[in-house]
Amino acid sequence: MALTVPASSAPEALPAQVSDGPPAQASEAPQDRAPEAPPAKAPSTRGADTRALTQVLFAQLKDLTPGTAEHSRVRGALIEANLPLVRYAAARFRSRNEPMEDVVQVGTIGLINAIDRFDPDRGVQFPTFAMPTVVGEIKRYFRDNVRTVHVPRRLHELWVQVTGATEDLTTAFGRSPTTAEIAERLRITEEEVLSCIEAGRSYHATSLEAAQEGDGLPGLVDRLGYEDPALDGVEHRDLVRHLLVQLPEREQRILLLRYYSNLTQSQISAELGVSQMHVSRLLARSFARLRSANRIEA
Repeated sequence: MALTVPASSAPEALPAQVSDGPPAQASEAPQDRAPEAPPAKAPSTRGADTRALTQVLFAQLKDLTPGTAEHSRVRGALIEANLPLVRYAAARFRSRNEPMEDVVQVGTIGLINAIDRFDPDRGVQFPTFAMPTVVGEIKRYFRDNVRTVHVPRRLHELWVQVTGATEDLTTAFGRSPTTAEIAERLRITEEEVLSCIEAGRSYHATSLEAAQEGDGLPGLVDRLGYEDPALDGVEHRDLVRHLLVQLPEREQRILLLRYYSNLTQSQISAELGVSQMHVSRLLARSFARLRSANRIEA
């Protein structure tokens, strides 16, 4: 006699019908082997699926009114479907030492702008249309927001050409090209190539007091700075200049001849046509006036 079990209450591993007879041969097979996962799609297949989905979504978006809920839903689906394009473009800027999440966000802004401006009736594939917009938005971000050191626009644009020429020549020669080879390729001087390379590294200003990473050496201010021997005399020279203008013109000239021209009192007396004793008295009187006017010593 067979006992019928309702399918809704039967365990998933058991059949819906249980019999008193001997179990079937198939039921004795081991059940411990997990089902095989479907094979992963190749990148080319995923790309083709994304392009097909993008075309369908743009066809739907064309007939929708901007601002409606359905338009926003389809537009959001387009953004999600083409985010791999943004990540691919952002990967070109990994060497800029900027968080990749920020670069992807900036590239997504370019993707949104491309979606809003794309016309599917022109016969152009959307990735071909969107890539320059995404890359341009990322480059604008690095030019306007990341650099703390201003670089002239012409030098920055020339640096982009130098970078491209360097990559091409490296591929062609199998080694890093020299400065002369890059200059010959772009028909510019070697000095301009060196200036472009230096400008390309000028993204962040380094503090002079910051310790050098890795080598354990002190900061640049300790390694490049030196004691200026004339620094201590700056305040004194400024004070003397202020006090000298308070003296009579003849006494100013005597002090200049004595201490700036290094003339002796005898030479000064011959220069001015007075006695040496008179020059000595004028010098003593000038010193007394300078000391009385010097409020620092007072």
